[in-house]
Amino acid sequence: MAWNEPPGGNNDQDPWGNRNRGRNNDGPPDLDDLFKQLNGKLGKWLGGGNKKGGGNNSSGSGGNFASLIALVLVALVAFTIYNSAYTVDESERAVVLRLGEFHSISPPGLHLKIPFVDQIADKINVTQVREYSLSTAMLTADENIVEVSMTVEYRAADARSYVLNVRDPQSTIAHAAESALRHVVGSARLEQVLTNGRDQVQALVKERLQNYLDTYDVGIRLDQLKVTDALPPTAVQDAFDDVIKAREDQQRLVNEAQAYSNQIVPVAQGQAERQLAEAEAYRQEVVAKATGESNRFLALLEEYDKAPEITRQRLYLDTLQEIYSNSSKVLMDVEGGNNMMYLPLDQLRRNGSQTLNELANGEIDVNNLTQSEVSNLTDQIINEINRRNNR
Repeated sequence: MAWNEPPGGNNDQDPWGNRNRGRNNDGPPDLDDLFKQLNGKLGKWLGGGNKKGGGNNSSGSGGNFASLIALVLVALVAFTIYNSAYTVDESERAVVLRLGEFHSISPPGLHLKIPFVDQIADKINVTQVREYSLSTAMLTADENIVEVSMTVEYRAADARSYVLNVRDPQSTIAHAAESALRHVVGSARLEQVLTNGRDQVQALVKERLQNYLDTYDVGIRLDQLKVTDALPPTAVQDAFDDVIKAREDQQRLVNEAQAYSNQIVPVAQGQAERQLAEAEAYRQEVVAKATGESNRFLALLEEYDKAPEITRQRLYLDTLQEIYSNSSKVLMDVEGGNNMMYLPLDQLRRNGSQTLNELANGEIDVNNLTQSEVSNLTDQIINEINRRNNR
């Protein structure tokens, strides 16, 4: 017999002194039975079951107290288990402290922590774009006042630095943004801030602000920084509008001048190309003519070597023919005699003076004169010079 049975043959009592009423000995124990067993043991430990005589009241009081302790322990265990698990959303990162010091960054998902040892400092959304707007008046480098409005968009890129390194990240970025803006605007002229230099001012402010944040190690990364507005003080708004209008007129005149330049320059380039082509053609003509004259002279020389007298006579006749063909002359047919050539010297002289006048007035194109015309013109010039010298 495994257990000592009490009188009466009752076999429903377990080794702990509790009766198993209707319990299946082969199956798992009831939660009710386990709770009663735990309650009984706690009552024994607390001395509630050792008193004799009048022990019913004492035993009942000890049992109630043990039940209370058991409930407290169960609640404490449940609370501990509940606080050991935590979840992190997809867009968040959790900063975990262990005994007050940084321990780790929890990624998205379900995580466990050691109760009363680990602590979640904060859960930071690292994908959320936060925004800060600033509008203030400040002094430029040329001692003018300008009212600037700026918008900063940023993200908490480093959850640890964002949570642990600064007390108030919003206040930190506000002061850093204003400091960077004042430094850049204070180094620029009013015209640059208000007009074409605004993009450069915007880029410089963003770079300087990011440097400040990196130096402070606040875990903030700038997404976008935009200078939304820049206006002069109201007292000088009219004067500034006049400046803007004058600048627009200047740009318009520059555009017109550029358009005129685009129209004139191609024409001038075309004329230059045409003159170059004409000069090249003239060069080739002169060279070809000189080459032809040289070849003709060599051929004539060859014939002269063969028959000098005949060639000389032929040259003489050709020269006279060329001279008389370009001169004013009168051929007189004398009856009963030889024909006579009459040369009107006064007409020749008058023609020579006329030719010189046409040459002086530019009416004669020297480049298009033939060789005989050039020779005739030269003779006329020499005769005119001699005539003037003999006065």
